[in-house]
Amino acid sequence: MKIVIINTGCANIFSLKIAIKRLGYQPIITNNKKIIEQSDKIFLPGVGTSKSAMSFLNKKKIVKLIKNYDRPVLGICLGMQLLGKNSEESPGILNLNIIEESSKLINTKKLPLPHMGWNKIKILKENNLFYDVDQESYFYFLHSYAMSINENTISSVFYDGYFSAAIQKNNFFGVQFHPERSGKAGEKLLKNFLEII
Repeated sequence: MKIVIINTGCANIFSLKIAIKRLGYQPIITNNKKIIEQSDKIFLPGVGTSKSAMSFLNKKKIVKLIKNYDRPVLGICLGMQLLGKNSEESPGILNLNIIEESSKLINTKKLPLPHMGWNKIKILKENNLFYDVDQESYFYFLHSYAMSINENTISSVFYDGYFSAAIQKNNFFGVQFHPERSGKAGEKLLKNFLEII
């Protein structure tokens, strides 16, 4: 199986690659269009702003390719937010717009931002991504912007209010947390994604 991690130039790419290799796969980090087109699964990681990430994807001319990709895609952290329409953090920037939802600054007056560290998720819909993952498992988060609960939400998290922890629309999956930094639960989720047909 050909697995591609799209090279968005962010810091968590190599830890993601190591986590996938531990599961017995050999992922390729690339933004080469031909290699991406021939892949069986795509990981879209991201750290930073949607403006910088979308600028990078547009520069490499792979935005249309990602949007038209018909095999499983997993967006991680900012990569999940990129699946949406836009972000408050980068006004005027259109994201991939696969899911017609915006990412907004987490509405908290009591708790610090960014939302950083371990938090438990609530699985809202039965989904292959969470096969054999316990309800209220803990995952590692690091972000200040989030997508609200919507029709594509498959799990939520509470941080002075609920927002989407994971989403799915067709072959596009997204997780706001970092599975590659989330211990056994994160490893199981990555394994589940890699085994989705």
